[in-house]
Amino acid sequence: MGHNRAKGRSTVLTPGSAAPEMVLQDTTGHTVRLSDHVGRHAVLLYFMRSTTCPVCNRHVRDLAADADRFTAAGVQVLVAVPEDRGTAAAWKAKRNTPFPVLTALDGTPHELVGLSRKVFGSMQQSGSILVDTHGTVRHAHGSTLPTAAYDKKGVAAAIESLHTPA
Repeated sequence: MGHNRAKGRSTVLTPGSAAPEMVLQDTTGHTVRLSDHVGRHAVLLYFMRSTTCPVCNRHVRDLAADADRFTAAGVQVLVAVPEDRGTAAAWKAKRNTPFPVLTALDGTPHELVGLSRKVFGSMQQSGSILVDTHGTVRHAHGSTLPTAAYDKKGVAAAIESLHTPA
């Protein structure tokens, strides 16, 4: 189960835990709540280390290449970035990203799920979570090294598990 860290910190997510209430903003300024997806479809949230991270950009291209597979499985892909909405909108347009790109209203989306870590200053992590239609985390993976941030096999296995109870 997730646990609370220091005051003002997020919950560390683990499979089987309830997804946190995340209130984010898309590149057009609309509010996006993770809870809005409950009962409608599963959500795969990919957290980029930054929009300038070449490895993270490659992972988003991989996600885009698999977009039809995600749609067929009833999974909405969302991409969360630590930058502001203007930077996120410019990046989305330049990369022609087919998924909603989200930013935090305060801080970063990463902080809401425990993907920020202090290592010799501040080190932004990247990773992904898969939340089923009931609001339960089915997959949670994070890494300080961008090359290890997208666990494609773990995500695929978690999507396959969506047809079984958490």
